[in-house]
Amino acid sequence: MPTTVAAYAAPSATEPLVRTTIERRDVGPHDVLIEIRYAGICHSDIHTVRGDWRSIAYPQVVGHEIAGIVTEVGSAVTRHAVGDRVGVGCMVNSCGECENCRAGEEQYCLNGNVGTYASVDRDGTITQGGYSTHVVVTEDFVLSIPDALDLATAAPLLCAGITTYSPLRHWNAGPGMRVAVVGLGGLGHMAVKFAHAFGAHVTVLSQSLSKKDDGIAMGADDYRATSDDATFAELRSSFDLIVNTVSAVIPMNRYLSLLRLNGTFVSVGAPGEPLPVPVFSLFNQRRSFAGSSIGGIRETQEMLDYCAEHGIAPETELIRADRVNEAWERVLASDVRYRFVIDASTI
Repeated sequence: MPTTVAAYAAPSATEPLVRTTIERRDVGPHDVLIEIRYAGICHSDIHTVRGDWRSIAYPQVVGHEIAGIVTEVGSAVTRHAVGDRVGVGCMVNSCGECENCRAGEEQYCLNGNVGTYASVDRDGTITQGGYSTHVVVTEDFVLSIPDALDLATAAPLLCAGITTYSPLRHWNAGPGMRVAVVGLGGLGHMAVKFAHAFGAHVTVLSQSLSKKDDGIAMGADDYRATSDDATFAELRSSFDLIVNTVSAVIPMNRYLSLLRLNGTFVSVGAPGEPLPVPVFSLFNQRRSFAGSSIGGIRETQEMLDYCAEHGIAPETELIRADRVNEAWERVLASDVRYRFVIDASTI
């Protein structure tokens, strides 16, 4: 029989989250039951609940940065055992059969992966996310969290971490490459840490210089204010790669002008409105405009292992579950340095 667990859910697109109960499916042969210890708060949670990207069904529990402990495994599970430290990111299933899934790129499943929340699961139910005490996930989509990583700070790696790690790896960020990161928020600060660790020369492009000291401490070599016109004049044709982490419309013509020959502007932030891309800005210097989602399960595990080996972790603020609505408002006001994490024991 399904298990009833406590959770914080959104009753609608406009109401505050409330404490409630939801049902988790029985543990099947290939399933893992996870006692959630920590759940990160992602801007995507807010976008989803407020219908910025599409309409969803309510009530909805969000949260796709999940870290916890395995408390039960199905009879056929081989990858995980009771007591293991594990994580769950932005997806909990995929077809497993298409070309992309077979290549380890389940995030780009040609038949559509199953999101951790607000997605139609294989049994026809709507998935419910990590702002809860427990979750049941098929073993193939459960990550192992190395002992060297603190569970609380590991949680945001399951979205903020992999969302920035994946494009930096794909576009080969490393020594000799000049990388710019647009925005120093939940995603941006991880992009800076990874790009620095990979050996690239890193510049932060932020509206103001208010977080400059933080950015430099995280590994940025330079930090510029985009509110200053001189920034765009001085940095014209400077970067091989620009990683845009902000979820807002920005003047693309200005940012594209910062790319060198064959440079790429890749967006990982997802504004609710289209980004206007002037094609002539791409013609000049043979520039590219791209997007990147999260990473596949294999790459996400690689990222967790890399963080453990190199001592990389997000900057977090741990909160009680009853402060989640306040935390959301602070996220919207950019008043967090740099990722909220919910203590699931307080749900």
